[in-house]
Amino acid sequence: MADGRGGRKLMGPLLVVNSVVYLIVLGLAGWSIDKYIDGQQNHPHLGGNTSTIFLLIFALIGGVIGACSVFLGFAHLRQWDSVSLASAATSSIISWAITVLAFGLVCKQITMGGHRGKRLQTLEAFITISSVSQLLYLLLLHAGIFSSRYGPVYH
Repeated sequence: MADGRGGRKLMGPLLVVNSVVYLIVLGLAGWSIDKYIDGQQNHPHLGGNTSTIFLLIFALIGGVIGACSVFLGFAHLRQWDSVSLASAATSSIISWAITVLAFGLVCKQITMGGHRGKRLQTLEAFITISSVSQLLYLLLLHAGIFSSRYGPVYH
């Protein structure tokens, strides 16, 4: 296996999964926050409690930054050098941090209880999936620290 090709084979499918997950998070969070702005907090597919609005805001922010991180990840996959690695790694760290913050709000939402509609439960599930998949992407990006077999060599 050529130097740096091990991580490259895994990164493409992981970026595709991340892009789909973040687009779903953006769609669900955008729909839900639209219903909240329109005053339809008691919509049968939405529901929620006092932490719901914070969850929706951070899910929307995390989805946008996650989508940007995926875009930079595809650029890094194409260029595959240490310069593109720096931008992909920093954006993925920021994206993961905000996604984990949204995941913390998911945990708070579930702990507080109350009626949570199907779309809100689906959003909670996709935020959980995105936090795990973004962590895997972040670890894959930084695997080059340990071996040049997994990515561009750090300078």
